[in-house]
Amino acid sequence: MIPLLAVAAWSGTGKTTLLKKLIPALRARGIRPGLIKHTHHDMDVDTPGKDSYELRKAGAAQTLVASSQRWALMTETPDNMELDLSWLVSRMDATKLDLVLVEGFKHEPVPKILLWREDCGHDISELTIDEHAIAVASDVARVLKVPVLDLNDIEEIAEFVLQWLAQKEAV
Repeated sequence: MIPLLAVAAWSGTGKTTLLKKLIPALRARGIRPGLIKHTHHDMDVDTPGKDSYELRKAGAAQTLVASSQRWALMTETPDNMELDLSWLVSRMDATKLDLVLVEGFKHEPVPKILLWREDCGHDISELTIDEHAIAVASDVARVLKVPVLDLNDIEEIAEFVLQWLAQKEAV
């Protein structure tokens, strides 16, 4: 199975901002990351007016759009079933990935780096550091029961992820 590493935090803390920097830093180190992003919003990756959009809206339960550069599978979930992270990961091609980064899914029992910002509107005591938290990336120095990384030092975070991956492979 592909190793999973979630980046979890309250909305507005900077999960996407961190991942936009972390992904190229990991790629520069030879890691092929995938990404699963959880959203609470109704989302659509298709464009109104495009053939694929019109065919999907006509009632196709699944629509796969493919070109020589990329492909995308869209699956309708009319029953609003709960998302299953393991199932979502199983849809990914393990031969092309070394790691799947997960944005959100903070309640899933997977390893995670928690983000903390001093001005996030929460108290540090509200941060859930459980057995799945492998580190906290913070904009201020903290003493916690897990390693604390500098949220603004992407190189430090990338090296931490690399070491974490190496430890997983050694087991």
